[in-house]
Amino acid sequence: MKIIKRDLSFADFDVSKIENAIYKAFVSVGDEDKKKLAKDISNEVYNDILTERGNDVEVSVEDVQDYVEKALTRNNHYETLKSYILYREKRNSLRKELNSFRDFIEDEKLIDVFSKIQNDFKQEGYELDRLYRKFLSFVKLNSSLKEKVELLIKASSELTSKENPKWEYISARIYAYKIHTDIEEYEKELHITDFKSKIKVLTKLNLYGSYILENYTDDEIDELESYLDNSRDELFTYSSLDLVYKRYLICDVHKRVIETMQQMFMGIAMHLAIPEKNRVLFAKKVYDVLSNLKATVATPTMSNARKPFHQLSSCFIDTVPDTLKGIYRSIDNFAQVSKHGGGMGLYFGKVRASGSDIRGFKGVAGGVIRWIKLANDTAVAVDQLGVRQGSCAVYLDVWHKDVPEFLNLKTNNGDDRMKAHDVFPAICFPNLFWRLAKENINSNWYLFCPHEVKEIMGFCLEDFYGDEWEEKYKLCIKEPRLDKRILTVKDLVKLILKSQVETGTPFVFNRDNANNANPNSHRGMIYSSNLCTEIMQNMSEISDCEEKIIQINGDEHIITDVKAGDFVVCNLASLVLGNIDLKNDEEMEFVVSTMVRALDNVIDLNFYPTPFAKITNSKYRAIGLGTSGYHHALVKNKIMWQTQEHLKFMDEVYEKINYFAIKESSNIAKEKGSYKYFEGSEWESGKYFEQRNYGSDKWIKLKKEVSENGLRNAYLLAVAPTGSTSIIAGTTAGIDPVMMRYFLEEKKGAIIPRVAPELTPETFWLYENAHEVDQMWSIKAAGIRQRHIDQGQSLNLYITTEYKMSQILNLLILSSEVGLKSIYYIRSKSLDIEDCDSCSA
Repeated sequence: MKIIKRDLSFADFDVSKIENAIYKAFVSVGDEDKKKLAKDISNEVYNDILTERGNDVEVSVEDVQDYVEKALTRNNHYETLKSYILYREKRNSLRKELNSFRDFIEDEKLIDVFSKIQNDFKQEGYELDRLYRKFLSFVKLNSSLKEKVELLIKASSELTSKENPKWEYISARIYAYKIHTDIEEYEKELHITDFKSKIKVLTKLNLYGSYILENYTDDEIDELESYLDNSRDELFTYSSLDLVYKRYLICDVHKRVIETMQQMFMGIAMHLAIPEKNRVLFAKKVYDVLSNLKATVATPTMSNARKPFHQLSSCFIDTVPDTLKGIYRSIDNFAQVSKHGGGMGLYFGKVRASGSDIRGFKGVAGGVIRWIKLANDTAVAVDQLGVRQGSCAVYLDVWHKDVPEFLNLKTNNGDDRMKAHDVFPAICFPNLFWRLAKENINSNWYLFCPHEVKEIMGFCLEDFYGDEWEEKYKLCIKEPRLDKRILTVKDLVKLILKSQVETGTPFVFNRDNANNANPNSHRGMIYSSNLCTEIMQNMSEISDCEEKIIQINGDEHIITDVKAGDFVVCNLASLVLGNIDLKNDEEMEFVVSTMVRALDNVIDLNFYPTPFAKITNSKYRAIGLGTSGYHHALVKNKIMWQTQEHLKFMDEVYEKINYFAIKESSNIAKEKGSYKYFEGSEWESGKYFEQRNYGSDKWIKLKKEVSENGLRNAYLLAVAPTGSTSIIAGTTAGIDPVMMRYFLEEKKGAIIPRVAPELTPETFWLYENAHEVDQMWSIKAAGIRQRHIDQGQSLNLYITTEYKMSQILNLLILSSEVGLKSIYYIRSKSLDIEDCDSCSA
């Protein structure tokens, strides 16, 4: 007996399929215990067909279904019969929907995509008939298949709404079909038959680094190819897939994409696994974490891993010296960092102020602004192969004499010759400033030139923090030989807040808080932060010692002896809290430990844009594991932002993250050795754990293990803003509340609706919009998280036009009091501010 399928092909008669259909009908009416009865009735159906038609016959699917209905009627299962008939009608309706697309679509692979969409999106509002009607309003009879696919992507993405948000995923599936189809065509042209041959071809084209083939055998690549899971493409939304396609997939010099999404994840994983003894096993772990969107790596890592020029780090920080040669070296370092896709933080606090002396000549120094303008022009000029402009934050101490002019760098008032609109100003504050702002805002604040302080007082004021800094500051106030610029705290606060409201900057760096919690204070201090205010590590300036002229083969060569200093570099990744089961410790430990090990490997694999970065990174082996999907995670756990439950829940989550990160770093240290300066650190002494009140049995045990086994990484956690990588993961950005639950975004000339992750009628009100949240709750939450984060957090504050200056000031004072090390943007509703992609972790 043969079955005639609906496409008129033939198949062997299989009675088990009838049994399965009948059992599903029983289950649909609550009779899950009717498995045996379903088998009996299916045998009846088979016997009915044999009796009426004989064994050597061809029977259609529709005929078989008629026999099933008769058998259910004969056995008096009327509720089940009704359910079966409705299901049959539904299936007929779905087939008609698919067949309607066949009038326009010639490729059965795309029809299969639609069939799976039908199966996976059964809720009301996701009927393919809606897509068909929308598509008909766009399509023309003479459209090519590629044009039709583009129109299907457009139609499905435009169906996205706050009522039916999952159209974002449906449009992504059609988009993924397009990407795979285009790549398959290109693969045929290049004679690529599998992942192994693709890597070999891309290596020859200088699109893949040769180190992949040097470290993996053909058999290992075949094993990893078999591990690829293209079904994970279904985790992308339209916006996330569009971003990956345009920015991260490998393309040739003609911008033709040749890498699929899963091959991208595997290529990154293979690169990051190279230092491991069992490369293949660890590559699979990294692939699982990345492809399941449990974590994301930073933009430079995602872009450059597996490629010939593999600069993988996001953030760099340089201490600008007070010498002409030193300043230009810092600018050159910034240019090299920007060229390779990194973001920069430049600390200008050591550079002499305007009106200071040069070689004893009074009043001739031009101050920091002219040098900042040079950094500004470098950011514009070195634009990363035209992809995007360079990004640089410039830091200055609040007691520096040039601060008033510094605060006008980006504002609309003042002399245009003193403007630098393409850098991001940031101010370094001692806690004394905030105490005076709270307790005595009309008191005087004294501004000094750091060069004059050094010359007259014999010390550098910027080299101190906390109580020691306050003592030195008061000595400077009393010293009559020092030239002082005096403002009231209130006047300076007005300048700061005016700039923040108008431009979103300056960023705030609370230096005392950063240094008081520095586990490596035995080797230096932290002067400032990076472009996105989350990296906080020991810093020191690069300095020239001497130049020598030597003879080589009869030619004169000039050799410069340079003391390297601490040129900070950090390697970032982010746990996607909204995509992780935060109550499952086993899953959390797997994701955290995998990413800590992967980031540690980045240090050895990295292509460094400057040797100073390599030296510092080798000494400290600093990493920055952060988080995205913070608001997403709260909503998934049915927790409102402005509640004590929020504070308690995230206190527990970040303690777990920190615990698992330290544990893995200690495990790696036992295996590969500790960072150079572990001895004498607060990690070794245990002060780090005591300062944070980690007193439970598991923490005491870990403290002992760290003391005995060491620690691989001097710095571990840092929460970046994740502007673009959170889009890839389909989650909320960084640690911020969502800006809007639902909004419209322009893409390819079309208006594409975007919705908050997993938006439903139940989660709608859990998503409190950022500008509607009392920012006190955000600061309190950040203060609680800060205990578990050894570096910093890119925390934004959201204000409306109704905010008074005093309210903003109170937020900044509170942030200092709860131990926050930095504040990123002050985001007014009227401002359109974008996160820097360099730190999108």
